[in-house]
Amino acid sequence: MPAQPGFLSLGQPVSRAIVQRSAARGRLQRTLLVHGPVGSGKGAFVDDLLALLFCEASADRRPCNACRGCREARARTHPDLVIGSPERWREGRSTGESIVAAARTWLAETAGAPIAGERRVVLVEGIDRANEQTQNALLKALEEPTGRHMFVLVADEPTRVLPTVRSRSQPLRVGAVPRAELVGWLVDHERLPIDQADDLARIAGGMPGTAIGYARNPSVVDWRRRTQRELLSLIPRGRADRFAHAIERPPVARLVDHIDRETYRRPGIRGRSGLATIGARNAQRWDDSRHGRAATSADRRHRRCERRDRGAPRRRR
Repeated sequence: MPAQPGFLSLGQPVSRAIVQRSAARGRLQRTLLVHGPVGSGKGAFVDDLLALLFCEASADRRPCNACRGCREARARTHPDLVIGSPERWREGRSTGESIVAAARTWLAETAGAPIAGERRVVLVEGIDRANEQTQNALLKALEEPTGRHMFVLVADEPTRVLPTVRSRSQPLRVGAVPRAELVGWLVDHERLPIDQADDLARIAGGMPGTAIGYARNPSVVDWRRRTQRELLSLIPRGRADRFAHAIERPPVARLVDHIDRETYRRPGIRGRSGLATIGARNAQRWDDSRHGRAATSADRRHRRCERRDRGAPRRRR
């Protein structure tokens, strides 16, 4: 079956129209900021955006999704595509090198000329997770754009991006899609019954990434339903029973690791779902609360003793 031209991601009519109109007129801004909640499908939208930028077809047919440029862009193997993130800079830095210095080195390496196409695209994932010094280093590159370079920044929370970086970027918001559209996609691509697809679209809140994660890992949905039933059964019971139930439950971190390992690292899935990221953020907090206030206080005393043994100054309250 021949590839269908156009964007393949779900929804986002406003951001899609902005990009396509600007690209057709040759007025696409040099820096784009794709932002949206976790699980909203930013990875799929960025794939469409990269295919549009590297497409070799005529301007009115981009992305054609059939040429070599589109295929390599969606696979993120195009020779003129450079990808960076705070995690990549942290892992790739040399011994004793700070993450800010590693980011500056990486930015200097991206300044080369295009190899195969008209422009070189610099994709920075998780720009909102970079610290202020790293974002300032990126700002210097954004302040002196060239006609042969383009930056695509991706963020979950744009408020964590420096205002000076945001002011130099074209914002493209990615959010929830209409429920009917998401249900139809799950039925056509994930081969789900319509009633199950409707349930997943509802509990995912219209977020395509989260819904796909649920569809490809049914154990998460089963766990969610069991947890709901257990919580509802605790409503008429006393406080002691509720605490006992909380202590007996397995750590959330174990479930999050299972989700991330089994689903969100599979080929073709960009990023993590909202459930996995939110769970990872709160897993340690949940594990501490399982043991009550005494265990949390003991952990604090232990940390104070470690700081005292190292000779570190006492932290002020």
